[in-house]
Amino acid sequence: MQRKNSDSNTKKQERGPLSPKDYLLLYCNMYKQITSEQRNTISILLQQGMKKKDIATAIKVSPSTISRELKRNRGRRGGYNWETAQKNAFYHKHRCPGNRSVGQDVKEKAIRLLKEEQWSPEQISGSLAKEGLSISHETIYAIIRKDKRKGGDLYKNCRHQLKHRARPVGGRLSSIPNRVSIDERPKEADGKRFGDFEMDTIVGKNNHGAIVTIIEKSTNMLFMRKLSKGKNAEALAEVVIHLLKPFKNIIKTITTDNGTEFACHERISQALEAPVYFADSYSSWQKGGIENENGLIRQYIPKSTKMEDISH
Repeated sequence: MQRKNSDSNTKKQERGPLSPKDYLLLYCNMYKQITSEQRNTISILLQQGMKKKDIATAIKVSPSTISRELKRNRGRRGGYNWETAQKNAFYHKHRCPGNRSVGQDVKEKAIRLLKEEQWSPEQISGSLAKEGLSISHETIYAIIRKDKRKGGDLYKNCRHQLKHRARPVGGRLSSIPNRVSIDERPKEADGKRFGDFEMDTIVGKNNHGAIVTIIEKSTNMLFMRKLSKGKNAEALAEVVIHLLKPFKNIIKTITTDNGTEFACHERISQALEAPVYFADSYSSWQKGGIENENGLIRQYIPKSTKMEDISH
């Protein structure tokens, strides 16, 4: 027994310590992913009764790699089917954890949804996640921007076509009389309770014609109506009252921006018995629900649309 240990130590001394390069090669050989051909070989050799250690030597991987492979992909009865194992590996690979790159097939599926379904990157990311495929909306935007730099037209499938206006930051005096600032709105109107509404308008080409849009924040239920007199404040107030009067008893607050079309807010507030609050200038995030909703609508009614061509 002592002689055996002595011989083993002598061999280690003759071999000497591993160099950094040797460690790297050993690591790569141990943790290299198994191919479909290797899985087929594993299946055949197992049927022949070969031991795990010998199978590892035959396909040039670490014995622990064989152990993990069998542990992951053995069936309920202990059998190993290489085709099932390959399908399992493909599925887990394309679930793409956050620290791994996105597979090409996932990128292609995302691009197909962008083109064919006209979904936003956020919608695509959420939909693919339900299928177990992980790709962030930032990654999809990066693909679109890279394609645009190369002269591609993927960006044209985005609702905003990657155009973002730089808006000034800061307040300005509003011409709307008796406006009530959003600072006075109760903290409970954060979108979690039922009965808080947001209101805005969508205008047509050359600022002619308009559509009023209203959502209930907790459900995103949308009300929209074409305005026959464009952004006329009195006409808009009548339309808003008509749309929301059936829900008068549940309306708690209404939030909008500083557009002059909302100058008759007191009339709306009196008819619906609900306060109307105004967001700060250049602070569209303070009514993000309706802004997002308008972005979705703009997919079908772009800014170049003539409102005269759209029926009620």
